[in-house]
Amino acid sequence: MTLLSPVKPARRPRIGLYSIGLRAYWEQFPGLRERLIAYGAFIERKLSAWGDVFNFGLVDDEGSGRRAGEWLNERNVDLVFGHSATYSTSSTVLPVHQICRAPAVFLNLQPAARINYDATTTGEWLAHCGACPVPELANALNRAGIAFRVVNGLLGLDETPAISLADEATADRPEAIRAWREIGEWARAASVPRTLRHARFGFLGNTYSGMLDMYSDFTMIQAQTGLHVEVLEMCDLDRMLRDVTEADVREKLDEVRAMFAISGDSPSDPIARKPTDEQLDWSCRVAAAQEKLVRAYDLDALSYYYHGAPGGEYEKLQGGFIVGHSLLTARGIPCSGEGDLKTAVAMKICDILGTGGSFSEIVVVDYDDGTILLGHDGPFHIAISDGKPILRGMGLYHGKQGTGVSVEAKVRRGPVTTLNVTQTGDGRLKLISSEAESTDGPIMRIGNTQTPVRFRQHPDDYMSAWFAEAPTHHCAMSIGHNASLFRKVGELMGIRHVTL
Repeated sequence: MTLLSPVKPARRPRIGLYSIGLRAYWEQFPGLRERLIAYGAFIERKLSAWGDVFNFGLVDDEGSGRRAGEWLNERNVDLVFGHSATYSTSSTVLPVHQICRAPAVFLNLQPAARINYDATTTGEWLAHCGACPVPELANALNRAGIAFRVVNGLLGLDETPAISLADEATADRPEAIRAWREIGEWARAASVPRTLRHARFGFLGNTYSGMLDMYSDFTMIQAQTGLHVEVLEMCDLDRMLRDVTEADVREKLDEVRAMFAISGDSPSDPIARKPTDEQLDWSCRVAAAQEKLVRAYDLDALSYYYHGAPGGEYEKLQGGFIVGHSLLTARGIPCSGEGDLKTAVAMKICDILGTGGSFSEIVVVDYDDGTILLGHDGPFHIAISDGKPILRGMGLYHGKQGTGVSVEAKVRRGPVTTLNVTQTGDGRLKLISSEAESTDGPIMRIGNTQTPVRFRQHPDDYMSAWFAEAPTHHCAMSIGHNASLFRKVGELMGIRHVTL
């Protein structure tokens, strides 16, 4: 096991593929059918980097369209790519998507940037006219009430087939790179609904009292995402704690020392001090119990909060949460504090896509640097950290009860995207994305996660736009500029997406 190996890997999407053609052409133009099938095989190989691909082959008349729809349904695909390989009538293609209702993306990928005008024959032209039927397909699907998307560009072959009269080595052309980036985003996005439909989110304790933006109906969450919410009690975790061995504690301590830097006393904050051996031991003991809980209940994510009676055993137990929940978040089990289930969904979406997803909220604005500090008192996604996160012993958790060890860290410098999952007044989930840059600006040394983020607008203008969308006050911070990717997730899940 590596330190960041996932406890439960995300599920690969099941991707459907077929090629569009017209049966009348095959006898008229020898070699055209085989040429288009080879293009389809190339697309299949490229798509296999992102999911399990099921290639039906050519759909070239109404009957094969119906068979393709049934065949794709039998394979339970999450997404269907239709390669517009040459002209075909819309009556050939419409049955595929009337029978198989998985989201549809048409690939208008021309093999060459330019045909050989002097030498081109009709058969050669037909291998390049994939754009020709797309308006007809769009009209038919629109009138049938079937949503679709189109990716335009070049096919991106590495070499020209022997049959071609034009230069088809277009892998390095920007039109191919852009098209395949878009296709890759659709394929990656399809892993999110598949994973969530099979996911179990633990809800441990309760939601922080009075945080009205975070209260959600578990049935609504399952109805719109497919995930199951498993309600857990502190006594479930306490039961796991009783089974923790000294060997388990030593193993967790080894993980902690590998992943974190152990701090001295904060030079500025008297409540943030060097963790004591007792605090580290307790955090590792609780962390071992937290992993046992995740495995016992087969969890994919966890949302938690428990204040406990002052001086009670459960107060002490929750005081050890942050280190273990950071370890779990780093290994594909996102853990969101304060009982914020919707932000656990946002973090899980980011994690499925391999972009991190660290628990954040507005900390403070730096008007001199033009940045907004985003962070929290934990947990943190170690996999996207700028260097080793620091562990600090906390004399108290602000606004909460108990003491323990907390994580001080920042997300690595570079492009980032925040993802907020909120709930509208009509009970619908909504995604809000904001692309920005994480800077090397200073942070406080108070045992909290903090990342200075420069958005594309002045902080005041950005906050006005963000607040107008009525967000949940927490969000997930991911690395990379991912708004286009998150928008596709929203489309595939039927959830509205807003980019700021």
